Amino acid sequence: MTISVSHAEEPARSLGGRFGGLLPLWVGLAVYALLLVAGNGLLNDPDTLWQVALGQWILDHHAVPHEDVYSFTMRGEPWISTQWLAQVLYAKAYDWSGWTGPVVLAAAAIAATYALLARYLVVRLSGSVSLVFVCAALALTVPHLLARPHVLAMPFMVLWIGGMITASDRREAPSFWLLPNMVLWANLHGGFVFGLMMVAPVALDAVVSADRSARKSLALRWALFGLAALLASLCNPYGFDALLASRKILNLGRALQLIMEWHAADFSRVGAFEIYLLLGIGLVLYRGVTVPVTRILILLGLLHMALSQGRAAEILALIAPMVLAMPLARQIGATALAENHAAPRTALSGAVVAALVVATAAYASVHRFEPNLRGAPVAAVTELKKLNVARVLNDYDFGGYLIYRGVDTFIDGRTELFGEKFFVDHNNASGLVEPENLFRLLDKYKIEATFLRTQSAATRLLDHLDGWEKVYSDDLATIHVRKPGALHTREPVIDATIR
Repeated sequence: MTISVSHAEEPARSLGGRFGGLLPLWVGLAVYALLLVAGNGLLNDPDTLWQVALGQWILDHHAVPHEDVYSFTMRGEPWISTQWLAQVLYAKAYDWSGWTGPVVLAAAAIAATYALLARYLVVRLSGSVSLVFVCAALALTVPHLLARPHVLAMPFMVLWIGGMITASDRREAPSFWLLPNMVLWANLHGGFVFGLMMVAPVALDAVVSADRSARKSLALRWALFGLAALLASLCNPYGFDALLASRKILNLGRALQLIMEWHAADFSRVGAFEIYLLLGIGLVLYRGVTVPVTRILILLGLLHMALSQGRAAEILALIAPMVLAMPLARQIGATALAENHAAPRTALSGAVVAALVVATAAYASVHRFEPNLRGAPVAAVTELKKLNVARVLNDYDFGGYLIYRGVDTFIDGRTELFGEKFFVDHNNASGLVEPENLFRLLDKYKIEATFLRTQSAATRLLDHLDGWEKVYSDDLATIHVRKPGALHTREPVIDATIR
């Protein structure tokens, strides 16, 4: 038997007990502790290196970038960093305590994200159901939990979306106290555009669910909130250009298909995404769960994003539980927290935070945090800098490390700066998908040296190409320099007796 929840009454509230009240605290504590112990895992992405370098540049120049300063191919071209505040925070954390700083900062932000999610869920669902959602969300987001700007923005995404859905559950417009949250999000990460886009579907859910007599006034209040949210998002150093930057990324077309985190979901092997998706479908079929049409549309939109872009799985993981929480509470039962538990929880939270600060300092004093540089061309860059060459054709994956080491790049992870054609041409050149692209790029940009992966097709071709000399090679990277006298071929011997 299914239960319609489109206009159901609020769920019955019963005492959830101290476990429910403390669940957000324990979740935050557990996530933080796990991430701190596995802290070097947060530094596994070379992007972290150039994010810190750019944050330091902003601090040194007391300004945010408006043009490219790191590549020689796009030097001086318009470019902005919508992640400037996160980059500054990482740089300051690094200045204060080395790589321990970015690790602690990222771990704290991620822990806060899951504590906020647990707090949202536990006032609507039982502690056990809330914990299942939190664990599922954590499993889906683990691959993307890195010390990069997006994790600093995650708590603000949960607060923003959770605040709007709470207002929809109450058939109200969101509080304008949410707007400072949007201001911070808009300066931490370009994903704030998604937050703006979510205003319309959540507003539709609120208006459709409201009494007919209240729909018009509610729609107007949501429209006013949406306008205020847009204005709040413009409170950044770039104004409206920050919104346009996201459009540039989405318009990269074929280039996005070549970047791993933008790949569509892959079900050729069983993974966490497939497991939880199947379990969710099974639960719906088994329990006969029904959800309002407007929320079904929101969930389908989130699912489409996660299926089409691997990096969007974390959005589905964090937002879907909040979208489903109240409908599920009305159908499978809910719990509420006693108000008189608030003071002890607040006092306990303060004590736990203080203990965490002490424990973090103690752990950091005996444990060294540092990026995993096994995939970074450390020795090769050292040799490259000795050559004193300025125009180097580098592998895309080496770009972030080159920025960190102060070497001008041919291309790097700021794909929106280089554009679709440039990125695809470079990819086709290094892989010899279109060999003529390699020669064209070498000539057009007057390349003095190449700095490519040792196993790449372009590297192997240069090994046998006259005019290029291999001067360094290891398991990861190989350097060739342009040298007119370098010969790797001979004219074939012709037997004149052959008729």
